[in-house]
Parts: sequence; structure tokens; C-alpha cells
Amino acid sequence: TMIASAFAQTGGNAKLAAGVGSAVPPAAPTETLIKNATILTASHGTINNGSILIRNGKIAEVGPNVRARDPNARIIDATGKYVTPGIIDCHSHTGIDGNVNEGSLSVTAMVRIRDVIDPYSPAIYRELAGGTTTANVLHGSANSIGGQNAVVKWKIGKPVDEWIIPDAPQGIKFALGENPKRSNNQGIPSTVPRRYPATRMGVEETIREAFIKARDYQREWQEYETKKVGIVTTVTEPLDKNAIAPRRDLALDALVEILEGKRMVHAHCYRDDEILMLLNLSDELGFHVQTLQHVLEGYKVAKEMAAHKTGGSTFSDWWAYKLEAYDAIPYNAALMASRGVVVSMNSDSDELARRLYLEAAKGMKYGGMSEEEALRTVTLNSAIQLGIDKRTGSIDVGKDADLVIFSQHPFSVYTVPEMTMIEGEVYFDRSEDLKQREVLKREKADLIKREREQRTGGPRQPRLEKPDEPAPRPNDIEH
Repeated sequence: TMIASAFAQTGGNAKLAAGVGSAVPPAAPTETLIKNATILTASHGTINNGSILIRNGKIAEVGPNVRARDPNARIIDATGKYVTPGIIDCHSHTGIDGNVNEGSLSVTAMVRIRDVIDPYSPAIYRELAGGTTTANVLHGSANSIGGQNAVVKWKIGKPVDEWIIPDAPQGIKFALGENPKRSNNQGIPSTVPRRYPATRMGVEETIREAFIKARDYQREWQEYETKKVGIVTTVTEPLDKNAIAPRRDLALDALVEILEGKRMVHAHCYRDDEILMLLNLSDELGFHVQTLQHVLEGYKVAKEMAAHKTGGSTFSDWWAYKLEAYDAIPYNAALMASRGVVVSMNSDSDELARRLYLEAAKGMKYGGMSEEEALRTVTLNSAIQLGIDKRTGSIDVGKDADLVIFSQHPFSVYTVPEMTMIEGEVYFDRSEDLKQREVLKREKADLIKREREQRTGGPRQPRLEKPDEPAPRPNDIEH
């Protein structure tokens, strides 16, 4: 039933709307006006009885007295309702079930999540129904250095290549602690040596060794480029037409991009000791840690995180699911934010990604965040952490029209997301979803009835007995 609204938007088969095919939502009108709403901008406060004008997928105007220019504009009356930016999930594994971990090596910086996203996952539509428009889809945490992430918008029904945000900075997944050190014997026979590392010390050394190799690789390419084109310094290096390029290594290419500031590091972690280890390692090796993911003991080292300009993407009140989470507290997000850390709430779960707006609300309950500070933990702060805040994350003129209309305040347990837009196109409409649920129910009942009729097929015919056949002689058997 969760794909019913997508059916309504495409005007086609509901399965196609979920991504099983090529159905695409119709192009949005030139202008759309959402009027009479309470607008939570996430950047410049709340606008009561305000309007948002959307033109060509962008926010054209925001304010209390906004009018559409196009007489054929789509008008959405949001009287008594709330509008927020589209929710951004900074830690997702949606659509990559079975492909999340390449656990055979400790360093798999060459693999790419974007190549294995499954557009048929029903979780995608369900997350749109929960107001989530954008996600940082990450490799798993079996590796000290894992695979390359993908920052996507859930444009259900369109080709996956169109989901990728083109100007989002490239990223990669690191992992610290129990996950990489205990993932060293998955599927390996007991007679085969365990994969290194097996301790936190080994995790640190694995990362260090990988970057030392990346530096050497970077230098080899720089020397090759110098020989290939020639360079004039205090000593003239002549052009060498016979220079041979180093052997290309896709894993080291990704690590060199980190060293050059072209690829963001998103590191799975829990404990304060491993957090400090990675921050110190980044100082030693000359790379930046963009975000610490989960970071349940971040409140203990928030000062150091802020000094490194490293964000924290955390849970609200998840703990006790393993020993590493023993010291987790619900005040973690607020305490990190109070020390100057850019904080977001993430899901790490297809289910939790449907209600991240309620996870944000817990920042007010635990730690006294203001309403806007709490909202930013699933909108603007998430966009900052992913380097896409110039495009999305708040309701400001010029940004993508990624918006959610809620029936009540988004922090109320009684609220329901009624409409979710990405770049001005409606990807979830609760009113249409409710209409289509009955259609789908009748369709299902009809299919079951037809299947039963085909299976019975009238009265059974008596089984015909075959006469006994003589046993084959030895020379009749094929060898």
C-alpha cells in the first residue's frame, strides 16, 4: 500500500511507480504556490501564515505576502499546516541490502555504492512518506576503510543516475572499533588465517599504512606528470616523452582524493578513545574527517571535534544494543552542539528514516535545544555535513524546492507528513495514497481469486496408472 501515491502521481501501474519500470512523475507546473502555512525555514526562523512560490523546481519567493505570477499555477492551501525543508538522512543503507559490505579486504576504497542502489526497494517510498527526501547512502562498517558513498534524492520512478546529486562532494566510509576488528573472519574457513586487523591497534595501523601507500602513489603520479609536461623551477626538468605512467590503483586514487581535500571521510565510531585516535591520525597524515557517524561518546570529546571542524551525526536515544554503546546518553546531540559541533540525527535504518522528524524533536527534550536548532539536525546541519547546503536543507530563495507539508507541528507525535516534494515535484501525496489503497486492496483480492480458480480448474481427473515396465538389462544402461 505504500506505493499507492506514486501510482497516483504517475497515472500508471503502481509497481512502475515504485521503480519497477520507467514510469516518471509528470513534470511540475511552471509555478506552484503553497499558501497560508506555518513555515519552519530552518535558517531564519518561523513564518506564520506564509507562502512559498516554487518556480522550475526552485524556491522563488518565501514570505507572508507571496503571489503566483502564472495564472495556471498549482495552488496548495496549507491552512493550519506546517512546512519544513525536506528531511536529510546522513547515514542510510536503504536500497543496498546484500551489497552493504565488501568484507574481503580491510581497505576497499575502490568499490562504489552508487553502482548497487536498488530502485525497487519499498523502503524508498516509505521514507518519502515520512518526509525524507535526501540520503547519504553508505557502505557498511566491516572495513577500516570501506567503499565510496552516494548522496541521493529519492526520485522514485526515475533512473538512478538522476538520483545522484551532481554537485555533492564525493565521500567514503571509514569504520572504527568492534565492527572492523570483528569482521575479519566472515565466510572464511577456520583453516585460513583471519583477515587483519583484529584489534583497535590494528584498525589504526591499517588506516595509517593505507595513507602512507597513497602518499607514495600520489608522488609517483606527480613525478610522472612533471616528466610528461616538463616544468621550470630553479632547476629545469626536461620533457620526457618516454615517461611511463604508474599503474592505476582505484583504491589509492580514492585515498589521494582524500589527501587533496576532494573526498569527504564519514567515519563510523562509538568510543572516545577511537575518536581521538582518528582525529590525531588525520593530523599526522594530513586529511580531514568530515563527520563522525553514530559517535555516541562524542559528548566526551566535543571540544576536540569542534577544533577539527568535524561534524557529529548521531542517534537520539539508541543504546545498550552492544557494549560499545554502553556510555551513550540522550543528551549527546545537545552537548556536542553546545561545544560548537555541527550535529545531525541519522537513521542507519529503513524504519527510523521514516520518522526522523521525531528524532529531531528529542533534541528539545534532552538538552534544551531550541525548535530551530532541533529541526536543523535533520535538515540544514545534515546538508552542511554533506556539502550540499547551498542547494538544500532550508527554505530559502534559490534553493531546491525539497519540502514537506505536515498536518501538525513536525515535532508532535500526532503529526502526519501529507506531501513530500523534491525540486517542486510531488513524490508523496497522502490524500492520493489513501485513495489508491482501496484500489490496491481490490486488485489483490482479484488476483488471489483468479489464482485459486486456475489452481482448482474444475473436478479432478482420475490418475492413470502406468503398466509395470521391465527392469533395464545391463547393456541398456548408459555409463
